[in-house]
Amino acid sequence: MAQALVIGAGPAGLMAAEELARAGHRVLVVEAKPSVARKFLMAGKSGLNLTRDDPFEKLIRAYGEAADWLSPIIAEFDAQAVQDWARGLGQGLFTGSTGRVFPNEMKASPLLRAWLARLDTMQVERRTRWRWTGWEGAALTFDTPDGPRQITTDATILALGGASWARLGSDGAWAPLLAAQGVELSPFAPANAGLEVAWSAHMRVQFGQPIKGVALVAGDQRTRGEAVISERGLEGGGIYQVCKAVRKGAPLLIDLLPDLSVEEVARRLSRPRGKASLSNHLRKTLKLGPVRTALLMEFGRPLGDDPEILSQTIKELPVPHQGVRPMDEAISTAGGVRREALDEGLMLRAIPGTFCAGEMLDWEAPTGGYLLTASFATGRRAGRSAALWLSQKGA
Repeated sequence: MAQALVIGAGPAGLMAAEELARAGHRVLVVEAKPSVARKFLMAGKSGLNLTRDDPFEKLIRAYGEAADWLSPIIAEFDAQAVQDWARGLGQGLFTGSTGRVFPNEMKASPLLRAWLARLDTMQVERRTRWRWTGWEGAALTFDTPDGPRQITTDATILALGGASWARLGSDGAWAPLLAAQGVELSPFAPANAGLEVAWSAHMRVQFGQPIKGVALVAGDQRTRGEAVISERGLEGGGIYQVCKAVRKGAPLLIDLLPDLSVEEVARRLSRPRGKASLSNHLRKTLKLGPVRTALLMEFGRPLGDDPEILSQTIKELPVPHQGVRPMDEAISTAGGVRREALDEGLMLRAIPGTFCAGEMLDWEAPTGGYLLTASFATGRRAGRSAALWLSQKGA
């Protein structure tokens, strides 16, 4: 009996459903998994980073090439609007030293419970274990616990996620369905993913250790974010920020002493060494510490004794790697429904009355609140556009 159907019950889908219900429309939300917002809940296990409390001009730059077309959408539901919305659900918030915004309780579950309760009062219906399988004529088809079902509706919003973390629902299985309808898609690629590194045996003692006090450089990206040495390679926020450039072929370099110039490093290395080993000389003159020293030995040998050459290596340490982690291990994905396939309201040009939102759209951003901000904002835009579509049809 729904006037509007939302497929996918993550942040973008739930936001779209809220906007439709607020406009007075009957909404049905269907989700393939046994429960809603699984990736949202998983992201909140280590602290739900809702948004980034940045000025809009800085916030929008995080979206790279997609910033131009996302700008008006996010401007209507920016970082401050996300915070106001969460407080409206009774959630206290705080902003960390880096500008990241978290609920006081840190977890996603209290916010999600409050959100679902509000949607219940708005008479938004939900069905789980309903997997979308495509169309049969004008009807959308689903595999459900009660067998195949068909729904015909006046407006449909697809909020099906990207192609990472398939066990949580984002498996990209929707892509062939849309491609068959003539929707332009960009290939999926891993974003916010770790790097594969074939460590030598001596690095085992460093597994699990954070890499601090360095700068990571790839192409035009340079970040002071931290990374972690894992058994399989490198991961963490700093690596995620340069993931896109590395994925596109830029070499990864580590500046082990970002607060010192190459000349200052060379000057310190030129101090008399006496009978000290190179390792002790590095420790005394540069205070690299065990983790940075281990990285230098792993990637920089043979080091040699020339202070100028060694200082250049320390400032631009190349990191040989085997590429980014597999897509299903990535936090998010690049690729998806291309901008050209959508109108300003995020309606598919090839399928009038069908709108898209969230990570299934072709944009990417680093972690740190940017992913959720754009998911909320595109869900809101799609919901409002669908409500306008329904009103114009007299539904």
